Amino acid sequence: MRMPSMGRRLLLGAVALLALAGTAAAAEIHVLTSGGLTAAYRALAPEFERATGHRLVTAQGASMGSAPDAIPQRLARGEPADVLLLAGSALDRLIAEGRAMPGTRTDIAGSRIGMAVRAGAPRPDIASMEGFRHALLAAGSIAYSASASGVYIEGEMYRRMGLADELMPKSRKIFSERVGSVVARGEAEIGFQQISELLPIQGIDFLGPIPAELQQVTVFSAGLAAGAREPEAGRALIRFLASPEARDTLRRTGLDPMGGG
Repeated sequence: MRMPSMGRRLLLGAVALLALAGTAAAAEIHVLTSGGLTAAYRALAPEFERATGHRLVTAQGASMGSAPDAIPQRLARGEPADVLLLAGSALDRLIAEGRAMPGTRTDIAGSRIGMAVRAGAPRPDIASMEGFRHALLAAGSIAYSASASGVYIEGEMYRRMGLADELMPKSRKIFSERVGSVVARGEAEIGFQQISELLPIQGIDFLGPIPAELQQVTVFSAGLAAGAREPEAGRALIRFLASPEARDTLRRTGLDPMGGG
């Protein structure tokens, strides 16, 4: 009897996952993930664990910066890590510093910058450059991330708009917390962060990506930490996150999977 198409797809997916895992015995994989990939990773992690028998132990932090929970600071303190999920540029820096394994960088998804306001607040039209510029000038306060998107906003975007002098005094960099949470509490009128980090937050209205003329796509990547104790199991996780089976989840959480498909 022919297997129903849905059941067949599920079985094929399970077989594919087992193949990704290889023959490695069940392992405890320590993962350090930055915010951009966190929503997708947490949605995919149970599927990976069920299929492989591996157990994922996860800690979260920014891709860069001096906050105590930022991934570079965690590694500097010697926290256990097998797999690193963070901005590709930050992973390259860790490889150059000898804290991540050369040759293990795998690009997972691109992440665009989005903008949000508190739920129920007026929703400015940011689809055009004119509307976006007006929204920033009219806002009483602005919040942005201390990681990749915020580095770009304060270091380049404001200057490209010719508004650095007007916007920086009312802008606030957010450490160790999602920008959306700050906006939801009413502590900033508008907030910028990777779309994948804004979408999960309750109490905000997501307005969309910033205009294409100013957009910067951050590539989020996976790699093995230099001190990985479970490198083979870690490679299986990386292969899964970069596999076709993961793409729908990446898209649903606000990311653009690498390689399309």
